[in-house]
Amino acid sequence: MELKRILGGLENLKARGNLDVDITNISSDSREIKENGMFIAIKGYETDGHNYIESAIQNGAKVVMVEEGIDIKALNVPKEVTLIVSTNTRYALAICGCNFYGEPSTKFKLIGVTGTKGKTTTTYMIKSILEKQGKKVGLIGTIATYIGDKKIEDSDRTTPESIKLQKIFADMVKAKVDVVVMEVSSQSLKLDRVAGCDFDIGVFTNFSEDHISEKEHPNMQDYFESKIKLFSMCKTAFVNVDDIYGLKVSKLNNGCEMHTYGIDNFAEVLAKDITITNSFVDFKVKINGRNERIKVGIPGRFSVYNSLAAICVALKLGASTESIKEALLEVRVPGRSELIDNKKELVIMIDYAHSPESLENILSAVKSYTKGKVISLFGCGGDRDKTKRPIMGEISGRIADYTIITSDNPRTENPDEIVNEIEQGIKKTNGKYICIVDRIEAIKHAISIATKRDIIVLAGKGHEPYQEINHIKHPFDERIIVKEIIDEMK
Repeated sequence: MELKRILGGLENLKARGNLDVDITNISSDSREIKENGMFIAIKGYETDGHNYIESAIQNGAKVVMVEEGIDIKALNVPKEVTLIVSTNTRYALAICGCNFYGEPSTKFKLIGVTGTKGKTTTTYMIKSILEKQGKKVGLIGTIATYIGDKKIEDSDRTTPESIKLQKIFADMVKAKVDVVVMEVSSQSLKLDRVAGCDFDIGVFTNFSEDHISEKEHPNMQDYFESKIKLFSMCKTAFVNVDDIYGLKVSKLNNGCEMHTYGIDNFAEVLAKDITITNSFVDFKVKINGRNERIKVGIPGRFSVYNSLAAICVALKLGASTESIKEALLEVRVPGRSELIDNKKELVIMIDYAHSPESLENILSAVKSYTKGKVISLFGCGGDRDKTKRPIMGEISGRIADYTIITSDNPRTENPDEIVNEIEQGIKKTNGKYICIVDRIEAIKHAISIATKRDIIVLAGKGHEPYQEINHIKHPFDERIIVKEIIDEMK
């Protein structure tokens, strides 16, 4: 594609060299550049792409884009290589990607789901309903990328980098998908990964403290402002108005048509007469003018909210009542209130809860319907928000009958120190607890003390099949680990 077409829509660019170059590949990773490529240098939190311009040129870059303010002379870019200066290379990467792949998001219905919790489950629910309706659906999110029933790849982040995202969209266009539903993280909005995407529908699930760190958001205001960018990019929005921040979103006046759902506050789509058990939740909701009873195979009050969001989107896209009811009864989401079948017939739930509010929600939910003890096992990720560690310890100590503090993804931090910081919070309560840093040993301990009346909540890792230690992801699938531990028991 001609460079001029790739740059379409970008303003305030400065250029040196030939703009009639034909480009065959684009990347912000110099290692991915091939002959006749375009390298876009991005200054990241840990790595500055401007340091890899020479490598990109050696690999075949004919065009290099740099951020305004960089010392151009110091880069020593050869004259035969076209040099472009942009005020924001992250944004430019996204727009160039849209152009290079032919604006693929305009060729299907695009649904974006944002919020602190519930994104993954809501996207799976939407996908399930629309597939019942006969639609071909693509899904992009925290767990994996799918085209229909085919898993394309496991995910290493909630929302892919912009150029990769546009390629995925292009592949979905080739596969003739009707709808793409994706999780839209605050980071992807803040860092322009979804710039240029043509969202038909946006969903706001809820908002609470998470992702506050040097490498993510400096404060809650920045986190919230990043989230609501989605609602200046979509045509229609569905917002949970039981959430105080959701109320703020619903009152935005930015050209997006706002609709509401909820349980407690007045909303256009309202759930009533809710029943929660240890294996399902059901409720009544008005669909197409009739009160319908919906049964969902994922327990917990939060499942009602996620279901309402999915129902709103599905109805907007023409789904029938029968498709909605059948899909929500059958849908299962890896690592989200996922019950693990086992030979000991213990109730063992794997859940991705890794923030104070999500841990409180899952423990409170299971506490309400568990006849025996709630055994809580969790840790906190390293190189992330440290302030939440004692808070989560205090929450578990207050709600659970017994807590096992252990390791999560320590990354580059000392896991013993993380566990100690969690312990400072649980000491403020009268909760019974033990610290077992080795997560496998911690799971063994939980299983050894549990009865069939109890519930074990393995919180934090959810769908993740690994444990990250010093930049290495070691195999760690809790479904497999639970099975192996129980198989070894006599």
